[in-house]
Amino acid sequence: MVESDVLVIGSGIAGAIAAIRAAERGLEVVLITKSKDPSETTTSFAQGGIVYRGDGDTPELLVQDILNAGGGASNPDAARILAVEGPRLVEEYLIDKAGVEFDRRKTGEYDLAEEGAHSVRRILHVGDRTGAVIQEALFRYMRGVPNIRLYQGHVAVDLITPEHHSRDPLDVYAPDRVIGAYAFNVDDKKVHRFMARAVILATGGLGQVYLHTTNPRGATGDGFAMAYRAGARLINMEYIQFHPTAFYTEEKTTFLITEALRGEGAILKTPDGRSFMEDYHELGSLAPRDVVARAIHEEITQHGYPYVLLDAASYIPAEKLKTRFPTIYKKCLENGIDITKEPIPVVPAVHFACGGVKVDLFGRTILRGLYAAGEVACTGVHGANRLASTSLLEGLVFGVRAADAASRELPELEAPRYDIPEWIDEGLEEADPALIHQDWDSLKHIMCNYVGIVRTTKRLKRAVLDLRHLWLQVEDFYRQTKLSRGLIELRNGIQTALVIARSALRNRVSRGAHFRKN
Repeated sequence: MVESDVLVIGSGIAGAIAAIRAAERGLEVVLITKSKDPSETTTSFAQGGIVYRGDGDTPELLVQDILNAGGGASNPDAARILAVEGPRLVEEYLIDKAGVEFDRRKTGEYDLAEEGAHSVRRILHVGDRTGAVIQEALFRYMRGVPNIRLYQGHVAVDLITPEHHSRDPLDVYAPDRVIGAYAFNVDDKKVHRFMARAVILATGGLGQVYLHTTNPRGATGDGFAMAYRAGARLINMEYIQFHPTAFYTEEKTTFLITEALRGEGAILKTPDGRSFMEDYHELGSLAPRDVVARAIHEEITQHGYPYVLLDAASYIPAEKLKTRFPTIYKKCLENGIDITKEPIPVVPAVHFACGGVKVDLFGRTILRGLYAAGEVACTGVHGANRLASTSLLEGLVFGVRAADAASRELPELEAPRYDIPEWIDEGLEEADPALIHQDWDSLKHIMCNYVGIVRTTKRLKRAVLDLRHLWLQVEDFYRQTKLSRGLIELRNGIQTALVIARSALRNRVSRGAHFRKN
């Protein structure tokens, strides 16, 4: 058993900054991450940048842009916190402490980028690998902070609550709270107890439950599913943002073509060279993401195109493409596309969950002792559709806020020692990789076909029925089989997908990333 004041689950920007902040407050912190590679996070996959402040910019202007993109479903208070506190925390933690060197112009000023639905240029970046650089810098800084113990290669299985896990039957009457987590060590194949007075959930996204996603392999919805099983509330789960421009490939996981390309002048066109976004929105190729994704979907379905084209070569100088977007240039070249000479084939792909575990403005959930930050949480900032490059900022701001709240409230979380047993793996059989692969394949196709960019009542009803059946099968499989990372992720993925489908079926109003024909 491992004990600490604060347990942080997840190592992206929200988890890393929460661990750092809590440790700076003098708390003993344990951080667990499922991968042995700390860069395998959604944060590392973020290309575009992080919102800062532009020339003539104001918090009020950023708030208005967030609210406009959010389709009327954003929490104005959360948006204001992001706009007011964000730039200061970028300076304090990313620039001053972690030493991130964001790109600058020859004059020495920051080279601020513009992306869709932003009023001004206000986005800091490091080429087109901003998230990876931030992730690396935070981990370097974190390793020098005392009081943080890092456990890599540990896959969280379930949050520990007295109600669900205590051997004392009277503990079912105890206040609803979280006191730790069970985690599977991929090396020794055993589940270990991580007990803590406060738990901060920062597990990232859920893109892998869909057929095409820009998310990393580990984005299997773990935090959403664990919180749901523990009794936390999940809200706005129908608002799944599809990034409009992912590189077209037959692979199930593709790579992102950042919106910053369109911010620099690239134009979306059909395969026959027709610019089409002006038919859908006054901002053309710089329209909000949900509008662009649906427009591409409409063009593809109406005309039978396998993809559309993002033409950067005709509008952006070749040298700028190579220096400003080196990662995209290299990856496209590896796939036979020279972006300085030819357009890029793109399709929409699942990118971000705007909903998540319901938290207040300090990251607190309805379960005492459980906090959440980053993509797994729903602060209300994103509403029905996330404004570009606000995700890293939200993880930073609310990771700090969750850590601060936990440190303030820790004295109140001095809980009695519940009788929590070690995990007993009752599975007798080794997990069959073919069965896990097939169940994942079924799940991804159900979500892609029935809970995609455009939804109908019939499709959503079919999704709920099919996912419910699959969930029952996998739960039975889970009980009989020895634990593995793949099995844990499959169970969480199906649970999360079922929550998404049910939320989408309940909500008959088309708004932002949730679009229903009927």
